[in-house]
Amino acid sequence: MSHETVIDVLMATTSEHPKRPALRHKRPDGWKTLTWTDYQKMVLRAGRALIVLGVEPSACVVIISGNRPEWFITNLATMAAGGLPSGIYTTSTVEQCSYIVDHCEAVVAVIENTTHLEQIKGVRGSLKAIVAMDGGGEEGVLSWDQFLALGDEDSQSTLDQRMADLRGDQPCTLIYTSGTTGEPKGVMLSHENVLWMSRALKSGYSVTPEDCGISYLPLSHIAEQVISHYLPLVVGGCMSFAQSLETLGDDLREVRPTFFFAVPRVWEKIQARMEAAGATSSPLRRRLVRWAREAGLVGGRASQRGEPMPSGWWLANRLVFSKVRQRLGFNRTRVFFTSAAPMARSTLDFFLSLGIPILELYGMTECTGPTTFSTEDRYRTGSTGWAIPGTELRVADDGEILFRGPHIFVGYHKNDAATREALDGDGWLHSGDIGLIDEDGFLYVTDRKKELLITSGGKNVAPVPIESKLKAIPGVAQAVAIGDRRKFLAALIILDPEAIESLAGEIGSDALTVGEAAGCDRFRAYLDDRIGSVNATLAPYESIRRFAILSGGLSVEEGTLTPTLKLKRRVILEVFGDEIYEIFENTRQPG
Repeated sequence: MSHETVIDVLMATTSEHPKRPALRHKRPDGWKTLTWTDYQKMVLRAGRALIVLGVEPSACVVIISGNRPEWFITNLATMAAGGLPSGIYTTSTVEQCSYIVDHCEAVVAVIENTTHLEQIKGVRGSLKAIVAMDGGGEEGVLSWDQFLALGDEDSQSTLDQRMADLRGDQPCTLIYTSGTTGEPKGVMLSHENVLWMSRALKSGYSVTPEDCGISYLPLSHIAEQVISHYLPLVVGGCMSFAQSLETLGDDLREVRPTFFFAVPRVWEKIQARMEAAGATSSPLRRRLVRWAREAGLVGGRASQRGEPMPSGWWLANRLVFSKVRQRLGFNRTRVFFTSAAPMARSTLDFFLSLGIPILELYGMTECTGPTTFSTEDRYRTGSTGWAIPGTELRVADDGEILFRGPHIFVGYHKNDAATREALDGDGWLHSGDIGLIDEDGFLYVTDRKKELLITSGGKNVAPVPIESKLKAIPGVAQAVAIGDRRKFLAALIILDPEAIESLAGEIGSDALTVGEAAGCDRFRAYLDDRIGSVNATLAPYESIRRFAILSGGLSVEEGTLTPTLKLKRRVILEVFGDEIYEIFENTRQPG
């Protein structure tokens, strides 16, 4: 049994790199930096303050905030005090926040600002204290400075004892799943889980204190926590915080990270903006980029086979790829990651053709983030990589992906039945995903076990591969395959608002918005043709025989997407019930 904890690592890293930058955040007068010594002092001060507020060992503290130093500080301070931190998405509803606060029996809530009071109004009476990182001053709400001042009281001996009592095998954090199939479950991860995974990524990607990243995705998700929070903690690297998702492009150009993680939707948005910008380039520039991308794709595929880069790749890199990376803020970036949801092959190929290989990782909260990864010298487009050394991976007889190792979670908080369902007697974690492993050990995830569509004819159809093909159609942002217990399959199509104008010009439409395009016959004819081409690559029972263009998109706010942008299929079926009814009554179908 290991006694090392996350707090032990904080102390060791600070001792080794006391003056190195740890956290950077932007203020109106520029970027501000906290050294590792500054960081540690604030964690200990906040830990003492939490004890004063009544946080006992194993008590929960919830955090509702965007990405900023105070999130990291609160998270580690809660661990130091012996408590369990649990992040809540800033987009969560009152009902979702109430459920989590009630379920984990939180005693303190640390929120970004008082606008989040609305989210916890239903459970405010059960909390001992509320702390606002910005603002405060309202009755019963401590400002951040007032909160830290509590840590100046004489409670260091108590904090020292709490930290000494910590064990590596005990839970150190509580992360609630997105709840795609029901109520969220609280995943308990131990100090050992978090530290083992961080060190596995450090080794796999040769991360050093010189590396830096940018934190912008929700910290309530394990992937962002491991990559932005715990990995730099283990290596002594520096993490900068983006001001917002909207300013990410500008922030990237200022930070110029050495590694960058993004969910597929972020990569798709970057691609859409690049394609829109490219469409306005001169004919000569477009021809140059077209040639370079062809060389880039050939070179990327050669690299995956262990073959030398073709001679044209180096010229393409100098004339095009290097300039693209510079413009995006990626000129120092050596590792590009993606995870959390399936990524369309067309998007992977788009970036590969520009000399930006996106390395896919696969896993879930219950295995501390990834269980497979891809590395710069070993990756394959379309595969989620290979088992992280030290873990085991296999596919069960029914196609379900199973894994075990030191990264597997402690269990679900207050839900032994769900823990037994996920973890079998031999320690294998049942992912709920369907996949296959090739002869070289690369994993390919094909679908969710519980999301298979079963037609009235008894055919089992995996919707994700079909949806990926539909999303590859230019102008399509999202697609949802439907047809469970129906005679045939259909699809809900959501167009990309950033692509409407240029696509309308190509197909002779006057539409300028998604709503106008949804009712435009030319857009429908365009999709008729493209979906027909997709159908030619599918088995007859997989073909999309009818479809609807939605006038709006899917969103986290409306509950149709999880905070990590996975489809919430049950909710989608409810929200778009009228459209789905109309689809199956409609006689028009793609050619």
